[in-house]
Amino acid sequence: MNAATPSSEPTDPREPVDPDDRNGTFRSESLELALAAQDAAAVAFALRHDVVVVPKLVLPSAASATNDTAADATADAAPSIDGPDDGALPDEGDQVRVFGRENTDKRILLLFSSDDTYAAMVPDDPNRQVMLYDALSLRAFLEAHLDVIEQVFFDIAGPHTMAANPEDLLKALG
Repeated sequence: MNAATPSSEPTDPREPVDPDDRNGTFRSESLELALAAQDAAAVAFALRHDVVVVPKLVLPSAASATNDTAADATADAAPSIDGPDDGALPDEGDQVRVFGRENTDKRILLLFSSDDTYAAMVPDDPNRQVMLYDALSLRAFLEAHLDVIEQVFFDIAGPHTMAANPEDLLKALG
């Protein structure tokens, strides 16, 4: 048998995702297929062994707030692929964008199988950015914010939306 060739999949689900292995994509084919099948067990498996696309909170910078040219320069709505947002796991300072209803402190976590499914939800957002989370990152986020997250939705803009209770999702992550 020949020497093993490098795999584009991490050998250990706890191993960080190498952005070079993702070929610049912000997509989880296994999650996409699991959602299409509406198979909760397959979704859990995909989340444990692949990545999930997570919206990144983008705060307006002082330059873009006072300079329309700077704001227009970022209006291509492409995912962030430079510097700390190069498709790797998020940096410590990166924050997840969560969504909420007015007059409540509860939040909804939206997760996506690809940047394209996130773009379908926020097509006019000029500062749309995403991060990739692995199972450990997602678990840590859920544990830290379990008291405010009331629901988790996958690919909420369709075509194969699913929802999960955050406690159930934590159990599924192992």
